[in-house]
Amino acid sequence: MDLTTIDAVEAVICIPTFRRPDWLERTLRSVMDQIAPFGFAVVVVDNDAANPAGAERARLVLQSQTPHSVLVESNQGNCHAINRAFRAALTTYPSAEFFLMIDDDEVAMPGWLEAMVNLAKEKRADIVGGPVLRQFDVPVAASVSGHPLFLSIAGSTRQVSQIHGSGNCLIRRRVFDAMPKPPFDIRFNFLGGGDMEFFTRCRVMGFSTWWCAEAIATEFVPAERVTPKFLTRRSIRTGSINYVVDRMHAPGWVMALKNIGSLGLGLGRGLAVLLRTRSPLQASHPVLMPVGRIIASLGFIPQPYKSSQ
Repeated sequence: MDLTTIDAVEAVICIPTFRRPDWLERTLRSVMDQIAPFGFAVVVVDNDAANPAGAERARLVLQSQTPHSVLVESNQGNCHAINRAFRAALTTYPSAEFFLMIDDDEVAMPGWLEAMVNLAKEKRADIVGGPVLRQFDVPVAASVSGHPLFLSIAGSTRQVSQIHGSGNCLIRRRVFDAMPKPPFDIRFNFLGGGDMEFFTRCRVMGFSTWWCAEAIATEFVPAERVTPKFLTRRSIRTGSINYVVDRMHAPGWVMALKNIGSLGLGLGRGLAVLLRTRSPLQASHPVLMPVGRIIASLGFIPQPYKSSQ
């Protein structure tokens, strides 16, 4: 990238990280390989204050090749890290209009950055999302690779009602200007789903969202995340996240009816999936999500991202 001054930065790529220095390096190198006709910068936030190996690796990899900021967020929780990254990007690069995020277990495919920004400019989109393709570290059965948790929005580039994940997204500056501070609700720090709640609020506020089929990121999935036990727990947690997000936007009596209705629909959908795929693992997903909703409604909220410092 020839443009290296802060004033020349038009897009900022934010990467929160936690105890994955080797994976983070892979992500950073894919970002540094992006070719775009505009200036861009990188912001890395390490959420492991006790041992910020990710921050050290990021400084080593980035050096002076790309405008960048590398920070350590001492408050544990992914929403704390995401908020810190976007806050630093917004203030450090005041000329930037577009703020992207990619996770530290992903790599950006060639053309990713330019595709995201060009679509945002062309359609005057407030938010842009792109596909996340999974690459499994170990061989997996079709019942795993085809599991709903590993599927992404399909189809061509188009306008959509909203996206649900921040692992491959672009958010325009005006969205942050209109949002309460901090933008990502820290109540989702250890449950996950803060991104889904954020994009739900964006939809409610009327921001436009586009899907960019050409802006591809690849996520590397380790062996421990493809076991039936992990996927079962993840399905339940997805239901819990859906309940907590819905609860923030609907009255209690609506939530009670939705929980009851979702359980009936889940059983029906699970049976349909079983008949179509012959996969009990895939069929369990629509059944377990209502279970997660009910568990959350009783006050039992999973906290899979809470780690001891």
